[in-house]
Amino acid sequence: MPVQLLRGDIRSIKCDAVVMAARPAFREDGGAPGGRRPGTARLSRHLGSHSRYVIRTVLPVWRGGAEGEAAVLERCWQSCLELAEARGCETAAFPLLSPKDFPRETALEIALRALDAFLTDHEMTVLLVIPQGERLSPGGAFAQALDQYIHRRMDREPRMESFAEAAPNIPDDLAEPRLDSPGKRPACGCAQSRPSQPPAEDDACMPCCESDSGFSPELGDRLRHLDESFQQMLLRLIDQRGMTDAECYKKANVDRKLFSKIRSNVRYRPSKRTALAFAVALELSMEDTEALLRKAGYALSASNVADVIVRYFIERGNYNIFEINEALFAYDQALLGA
Repeated sequence: MPVQLLRGDIRSIKCDAVVMAARPAFREDGGAPGGRRPGTARLSRHLGSHSRYVIRTVLPVWRGGAEGEAAVLERCWQSCLELAEARGCETAAFPLLSPKDFPRETALEIALRALDAFLTDHEMTVLLVIPQGERLSPGGAFAQALDQYIHRRMDREPRMESFAEAAPNIPDDLAEPRLDSPGKRPACGCAQSRPSQPPAEDDACMPCCESDSGFSPELGDRLRHLDESFQQMLLRLIDQRGMTDAECYKKANVDRKLFSKIRSNVRYRPSKRTALAFAVALELSMEDTEALLRKAGYALSASNVADVIVRYFIERGNYNIFEINEALFAYDQALLGA
């Protein structure tokens, strides 16, 4: 997943680069000791980190917002991401960069905007690490409206799971059976995975359907006429939207390697959160979202907190996956994407 929200100690995260904030005493001219100015980033010593690199960035001083502090903070993110990329990093862990007294909701908006802009044109997995015990929750009227919506939609009062109890963000190829794994067979019984393009109607499932299985010819006939798969519907919708593959999987917060697996296997079955991520990326209506989910064997439930949250955003036409994941994280639910 290109952007992941985690709880824990950032120094314990194993990744290529860890970002840490530097808060030096500023000179009157706005500079920092050593000539480093706010918004810049540099490599630093490891300080016990498990990463290959430690990147330090100089944060702005909050002066009420009238001196361009938000723009400087966004440059902090850009500088760190560019430096990590220049060093060949595939993974980078960030805290929520926020100067003292800086509005936290604004800091989060800046972080997500900077990540969205960078990851549109670059391949990197970014971990946004929140300290244990610190909640990252939507604020103000939005939080109240979401709470009310969840309670209206739930069949019963929801039990808010702890983060440890919530479904983990396990990669799809670990969470779901691999169709090409030894001992695993697709639902239709074929021993081989499907080609990347939809098979012709006459030769769909031919290896198993024409074998001497002992089952009735009617079953074989039904297997030869399988409905459109998740992969086929996904690729069709991407074409209909005029999107490229990269535009779609990046907007879905899905890793390129996973998308390649889906494209190369017509019967690939993704995890539910990945299927929902593609529905968000394609900006599907609620009806089309449920249709895409059914292709993967899932359905939305009014008794599932995560499902209700995703429905809340789709019904309001908000397809920003970062904002959706922010809300899911606030309620200790597994994030969309993979």
